[in-house]
Amino acid sequence: MPPKKVQIQVEEKEDDTEESSSEEEEEEEDKLPRRESMRPKRKRTRDVINEDDPEPEPEDEETRKAREKERRRRLRRGAEAKKFVSENEGALGKGKGKRWFAFKMMMAKKWAKFLRDFENFKAACVPWENKIKAIESQFGSSVASYFLFLRWMYGVNMVLFILTFSLIMLPEYLWGLPYGSLPRKTVPRAEEASAANFGVLYDFNGLAQYSVLFYGYYDNKRTIGWMNFRLPLSYFLVGIMCIGYSFLVVLKAMTKNIGDDGGGDDNTFNFSWKVFTSWDYLIGNPETADNKFNSITMNFKEAIIEERAAQVEENVHLIRFLRFLANFFVFLTLGGSGYLIFWAVKRSQEFAQQDPDTLGWWEKNEMNMVMSLLGMFCPTLFDLFAELEDYHPLIALKWLLGRIFALLLGNLYVFILALMDEINNKIEEEKLVKANITLWEANMIKAYNASLTGNTTGPPFFVHPADVPRGPCWETMVGQEFVRLTVSDVLTTYVTILIGDFLRACFVRFCNYCWCWDLEYGYPSYTEFDISGNVLALIFNQGMIWMGSFFAPSLPGINILRLHTSMYFQCWAVMCCNVPEARVFKASRSNNFYLGMLLLILFLSTMPVLYMIVSLPPSFDCGPFSGKNRMFEVIGETLEHDFPSWMAKILRQLSNPGLVIAVVLVMVLTIYYLNATAKGQKAANLDLKKKMKQQALENKLRNKKMAAARAAAAAGGQ
Repeated sequence: MPPKKVQIQVEEKEDDTEESSSEEEEEEEDKLPRRESMRPKRKRTRDVINEDDPEPEPEDEETRKAREKERRRRLRRGAEAKKFVSENEGALGKGKGKRWFAFKMMMAKKWAKFLRDFENFKAACVPWENKIKAIESQFGSSVASYFLFLRWMYGVNMVLFILTFSLIMLPEYLWGLPYGSLPRKTVPRAEEASAANFGVLYDFNGLAQYSVLFYGYYDNKRTIGWMNFRLPLSYFLVGIMCIGYSFLVVLKAMTKNIGDDGGGDDNTFNFSWKVFTSWDYLIGNPETADNKFNSITMNFKEAIIEERAAQVEENVHLIRFLRFLANFFVFLTLGGSGYLIFWAVKRSQEFAQQDPDTLGWWEKNEMNMVMSLLGMFCPTLFDLFAELEDYHPLIALKWLLGRIFALLLGNLYVFILALMDEINNKIEEEKLVKANITLWEANMIKAYNASLTGNTTGPPFFVHPADVPRGPCWETMVGQEFVRLTVSDVLTTYVTILIGDFLRACFVRFCNYCWCWDLEYGYPSYTEFDISGNVLALIFNQGMIWMGSFFAPSLPGINILRLHTSMYFQCWAVMCCNVPEARVFKASRSNNFYLGMLLLILFLSTMPVLYMIVSLPPSFDCGPFSGKNRMFEVIGETLEHDFPSWMAKILRQLSNPGLVIAVVLVMVLTIYYLNATAKGQKAANLDLKKKMKQQALENKLRNKKMAAARAAAAAGGQ
């Protein structure tokens, strides 16, 4: 037998002492205690060569060259590592660059801390962030989505107010002629006695009417002040810029949220999605959590009932009759509301021709109150009509929102049509006033000349601006109507919250102990926060702002005050008086739906304004466009006086109606092409999803067959 090799375990312990690379490290090591090496002790086994073993074979030339090559490679790597250490010794904490490296590292850490603190500061500066977070934890993300939408609308109106205030109101106030210098800037003599009364100012007449708040106050001079500021041009461009900015910001918000809606078939794995994605993890209130749990349970019950109802035959003819009857009642309600608004506007025109002192509060605010009351009670009627249709709750909610939106939009357009009728009457009246003013001036000059005796020369002919007759300014009248609508709608909303929410909550809270039944869980109970109704009211009010801001530059500022107070008032009402909705919806599902309605109301509210700018002649004695046939002529005047002739000619050719129509057609065709392409891609994605689903099903069936075959083979082998 060959001799066995003896294995000896050799324990190597690394030396604790190391030679320092510099004198500073030697001094530091003398002060510090010795530490054992942190590396684990290694054990190696070595083979002891026995004398009887055969001698190793001599290396051949190739092996020696390979070993030499490996040695040189290791030496080269060591030299490169040594060079790297010498070049970066500051970064390694040694040598001359140690202090500079420490300073850079300290500044980098401080800069990172500053950026982190700045991000926290920006988050703290977000308006009402803490309030919205508290509402989100109490009521869930669905209720918080309304306040996020309100804050977003606040930001949009802030930009509109900055544009109108800085480029229209402030220049006129600083550089324009002061109050009392012109008839358009002066209260008529007959109205001076009551111009400062609270009732007159609340109705935005008197001093408020003849101020920078409304269109009629602004002068028609091309330039004002020492800066030669072109006010009429600025007024026109700011009006167009506000409309363009509103379109851009709404479209940007829609494109940002378009990924939340997703795409494809929502019915795929319906119950799995309900199980794993229904819960709202931002809820921090037990009552809201219970409501959310009940809502999820109800959704499962409804889904199961739908699956069963799909196999049950229903009385189709009865359902169709009931839905036809419900839609008939809805159309009657819409028609009646439109007729009431038209009748109220006609009565307000009659009241405008009477003495204001003989009118009561209702006569002065009848039209605004009618619109506010219709917006309050008609949605309740629509909810009752929806009971006849027997739709699924989600479908019923969409129908309800669509009908409320149609009601608000129809009321707004009936109001605009009534205003257009009044505008036409004002324009006809202006023609008579023009003729009367010409006769008045001639008679005044004739009487003044007759008062002079002989060849004497008297002072120049002067009439106080308050005594000068003036025509009806239809632009100011339109602006006043929209401002009154906004203010009355705000007051109606606040009174509704105080009476319908606060007093009801107090009654339920304090009378529940001595009542015959449980008021909290029975009738009347606490009110739920109506997300859809509040969002639609916000959208409708914003449509009025877009429509009236051209004739009342102060309207965005008034809307900012309304939104600011609404945030605090409604936050208080929600936290103190409301309970979470029994049916809680995901906020992301409704973002683009609400933004789509906002885009539609933006388009429909700017169409009448553009029609007035292009088609109607401006008033002859008020506003920045007085003396022109159309408001847009200020652009041609600017091209004629402020641009070189060749540039003005090019711009006129670009504004040729034929070229504009061609550009519009190209844009329409481009939009149609992009829409068709998007639909094709969506269809392709759906087709691909179906194929992937079919392939997954086939793989599942194949795996089952293979598993069955293996089981059969195993059973046969046994």
